[in-house]
Amino acid sequence: MHDSSTPTKSPGLTGLVLAGGRSRRLGRDKVVLPVSGRCMLEHMVDLLGPVCDRVWVSGRDAGSVGLGAPLHLEWVPDEVTGKGPLAGILTGLRKARGPVLAVACDLPLLDLATLEKLVAAWRNKPDNLVMTTYLQQETGFIESLVAIYDPAAEPLLANALERGRCKISAAIPEHLRCHIPYSLNDSQVFFNVNYPSDLAVLRRLGLVEETEP
Repeated sequence: MHDSSTPTKSPGLTGLVLAGGRSRRLGRDKVVLPVSGRCMLEHMVDLLGPVCDRVWVSGRDAGSVGLGAPLHLEWVPDEVTGKGPLAGILTGLRKARGPVLAVACDLPLLDLATLEKLVAAWRNKPDNLVMTTYLQQETGFIESLVAIYDPAAEPLLANALERGRCKISAAIPEHLRCHIPYSLNDSQVFFNVNYPSDLAVLRRLGLVEETEP
């Protein structure tokens, strides 16, 4: 998917790392997990940098994390708390006043090639489509937390939030999405860390060197 050319930043595209979750299922704060020698939040921030004009962190009080580099970024608290990623993306769109590339904070295998392909599809999509994302062909599942949202997505997300429906795939109908198909065989890049068993997978891959807490 990736060539050796230097990535091109997209003017006006804001990167948004969604870090508002409380990591209850994992039992510890996932954003500070040491992955490949640095915390997972730093990894995601650095990943977005080459393709976005600016990068923000969504849904956190910066003082509650205690990190280095990411604390120098703009931290964007959700306008409405406790409503999951949809609320974070909605807040980001309203603040950015432009397109937002949103990614979850817990995707340690996500790579630059995948983001570049996403951005290329977004640049070439029809103007009426408001969301660009990956679609798993075998299941129809969309990667709503590796996606670009255009400003026209804002009223759709706001309406869903008002109705208490926080599932993004339901908030933005299929006919308004640009899909990049991928196979289950290529799904490892979207592996996320929710449970202790997921963390164990990273240990087996040699990405996490720590022992069980």
